[in-house]
Amino acid sequence: MQHPQHPRDGAQSDPGTALPRQAGPGAADADPAGPGAGEHPGAGVVGRLAATVERLRREVREAHAAADGRALVELAKGILVERLGCGPAQAALQLDSLAERAGVSTLELAADVINQASHDRIADSARDFVAAAGAGTEPASTALRLRSAETGALAADDVQAVARSVLDHALAPLGAAAVAIWAAHPDGSLSLAGSAGIAAAEAARWHHVPPGVPTAARSALTERRTVWFDTLAQAALPSVGQGQLTGVRVAVPAGTGGRVTGALEICWPGPLEPQPPAVQRQFEALAELCAHALETQPAAPGGPLAAATDQRLTELLDLVDGLNDPCLLLRPVFGPQGLTDFLISHVNTRFVDFAGRPPAAVACTRLLEAYPLAAEPGGLFQAVEHVHATGEPFRAAGMGLTALVDDVPLTAHADVSVSRHGDHVVVVWRLEDQAERVASLLQHAQRLGRIGGFDENLRSGAITWNETVFDLYGLPADAAPIPLEQLGLHAHRDDGHAIGRFLRTVLHHQRPSSTAFRLQRPDGIARHIRVVAEPVLDVHGRIVAVRGAYQDVSAQHWTEVALAATRDRLAHSEQETAARNRLALQLQHAIMPVGRGPLDLGGLRVAVRYRPAEKDHMVGGDWYDAVKLPSGRILLCVGDVAGHGIDAATGMVALRNALRGLAATGSGPAQLLGWLNTVTHHLTDSVTATAVCALYDPDTRLLRWARAGHLPPVLLRGGRAGTVPRVDGILLGAIADASYQEGSLTLEPGDTLMMYTDGLIERRDRPLQESLDALLATAERAQGDAGRAELEKRLDHLLTYSSADTDDDTCLIGIQVC
Repeated sequence: MQHPQHPRDGAQSDPGTALPRQAGPGAADADPAGPGAGEHPGAGVVGRLAATVERLRREVREAHAAADGRALVELAKGILVERLGCGPAQAALQLDSLAERAGVSTLELAADVINQASHDRIADSARDFVAAAGAGTEPASTALRLRSAETGALAADDVQAVARSVLDHALAPLGAAAVAIWAAHPDGSLSLAGSAGIAAAEAARWHHVPPGVPTAARSALTERRTVWFDTLAQAALPSVGQGQLTGVRVAVPAGTGGRVTGALEICWPGPLEPQPPAVQRQFEALAELCAHALETQPAAPGGPLAAATDQRLTELLDLVDGLNDPCLLLRPVFGPQGLTDFLISHVNTRFVDFAGRPPAAVACTRLLEAYPLAAEPGGLFQAVEHVHATGEPFRAAGMGLTALVDDVPLTAHADVSVSRHGDHVVVVWRLEDQAERVASLLQHAQRLGRIGGFDENLRSGAITWNETVFDLYGLPADAAPIPLEQLGLHAHRDDGHAIGRFLRTVLHHQRPSSTAFRLQRPDGIARHIRVVAEPVLDVHGRIVAVRGAYQDVSAQHWTEVALAATRDRLAHSEQETAARNRLALQLQHAIMPVGRGPLDLGGLRVAVRYRPAEKDHMVGGDWYDAVKLPSGRILLCVGDVAGHGIDAATGMVALRNALRGLAATGSGPAQLLGWLNTVTHHLTDSVTATAVCALYDPDTRLLRWARAGHLPPVLLRGGRAGTVPRVDGILLGAIADASYQEGSLTLEPGDTLMMYTDGLIERRDRPLQESLDALLATAERAQGDAGRAELEKRLDHLLTYSSADTDDDTCLIGIQVC
């Protein structure tokens, strides 16, 4: 990585750890009020600061990449100008057109054009790689990587920048995490001229290697060939970054014109599959670039060599690495306004980031970049700043440490110690051991959830159960655990197929899976169990173990069974209720159709409107009748049986038919209602009803009427609407013996009488009399010329402008005197 004092420092991140290094918000437009800001009081301002820093760093990286890309394109344009004999503008258009037709980017085509025109080692390496990889490889990708590295190296100001270009453009895509460029001197010593991906403090310790000291780079120089090491530990060779980069090392001699001037050392964080010879030739081409840089470029100013001149710093690094607790070595960073931040120049080998990031993601960053919330009052930054200014040691127990990772604040508590050593500050923390408390919480959670964990080593056959699994199986704690493959032997036979699919998914397809089955215990008790398992694979992708959990879901199962039975009963009840409602509606419609044309009865024109309830279960007992009796008089009646449903419908049928039969006796309305009350009280099952009964004599136009708790009829005469004179009468069925008053009036030609049920006017939010007054006003507005069609329009108008809100059925009869 770049030395801290280099102008490009902070703009480049370690390619192997580019994602984890995001200590703050990862996007320039991150919402400062996002999850991190909402959950921690300091995440607002500091979170925005961290987001701004990250955005600026990303823009610098993009600018560098764009500059390298422009150099490649300009070089390719120059080749086309010479080959085609055209101008620069025409060459640019030609390059874009060829790239579009080839289906590649302009950068890739530019690299390919340069390779075609060149005969250097980079071009040969790219062609060899394409030939070895076959037709399925994109030929421009390798050339682009190598040419981009070359362009960056040519534009670099020192060897440090060359190392960064080689790593970023050519080696990071191959999985490499760091590079080191060694300069060889006539006395046999080596010096670290430049590095990338290696902490500055670590590079300072390796700035000079005396003659005769065996290292990976010296092996390549001695043998004059590329040397591969699976691990430095196996080879017993020390080298830079060996504490953190423990994977494959490759050392390549670097020279030009037959003269070796140094070595290129490439570091991987882990194992690496064997590479084809074409890849090795790429390394040799890159080493040639490094050799050219060693001859033409100086070492990074203020770099490792300058940093290591302080013997006390070397001693401090040895002290820090010897500590058993996580430790940060901080160096102050000054700006125009004084102290601005501290650079984390080194982390020791025991360093563990409480936010879960690897050490390389924290090393060589600034303290407020890695831990932006340390800037809040009373936080870590304030303590470090005070110690650096005064030299007074700082100690705190249970101090809160917070890091922002992907806008989410992660907090830990630790015992913190801060002390100054020369110009550096050492921060040591010891995180609180919460393992015991977490284990206790996990144990209680497993007990409450009836969850037991298991782990089975498929190679050794060792099986580990916790106490809950033995309890679920009904086995003593000293019994032998049951292998997962024998699960079917302890399950209900009907669950064999489900268990078979579960085992094939985990053991054969090597994917996590789960299933539910009935466990047959030795004590005869059957338990409903859910098992979840996942395979554990080695580095070669082979399954070596299975781990998972059992959960007793018996209570949940029986609850679901009970709920299913309840749902079935409810569905059955709903079906029965719906059937009863349909029957009631059909019965009501059979006796009283919704619409009935006007009738001419003895000088009266009678029209009827019936509006059923909107909901089937609200089917009521409203009824009406208009019939000519044997005596020549006309029976007019309307009634309403209390309640809804089939009982109300059958009660309505009984009362309507009973009144028809009683009216054949020739008795008056009051007597008819008295007899109907007796029928209602004694011959029906708890039925009550209201009714209006009227008898009209066509010869005299005399209307006699009585009512049983019902609303009075409305008379329309001479453009005015009013109720007929009220008479007393209790509702039907309330008492055994009841008497009813009778009223009479003489109708005149053109008079209209309205008889209705309460569904026409009743409202929940106003008194009944107020609703009746509103009906009279509506009836007056609906008056028009006498006639058959006009009577029906009048009834339709009353129904349309009805203010009722009870969703009850409505019966309306209009009687007009001809």
